[in-house]
Amino acid sequence: MAQAEVRAGLGLLGDRNFGKSVHPGQNLTLVEAEEIEAFCQQHGREVDLGMTRRNLVTRGVRLNALVGREFRVGELVLLGVELCEPCSIVGKLLAGPNLPPAKVVKHWLGRAGLRADVRVGGVLQLGAHIAPLR
Repeated sequence: MAQAEVRAGLGLLGDRNFGKSVHPGQNLTLVEAEEIEAFCQQHGREVDLGMTRRNLVTRGVRLNALVGREFRVGELVLLGVELCEPCSIVGKLLAGPNLPPAKVVKHWLGRAGLRADVRVGGVLQLGAHIAPLR
């Protein structure tokens, strides 16, 4: 998708979690392309950047460093709330004949991405630049 609408306090229009706000950081999830590629290489899989079910796949930015910080993604302003640690669903989705779900979850601990709240919404463009605000 080349662009998507993102609304402040609600998230990505059309996403299964759009408008849910049970806890902070539920608006958007981000993951690093480099982590997906490393997982695929380590486990002999073809790269699928959508495999972790995160909303945004980034490149060239360390997401863990954005916890507790406001940052820009194109015209959007997000607040990094917490790490998006892997759950049993991700474990089951990425498991394979020689890779049990528990091992998948263990692999992704600390590298499965970031949960963020949308402070300023707008249109998210493919290739948007990511930069901390402070």
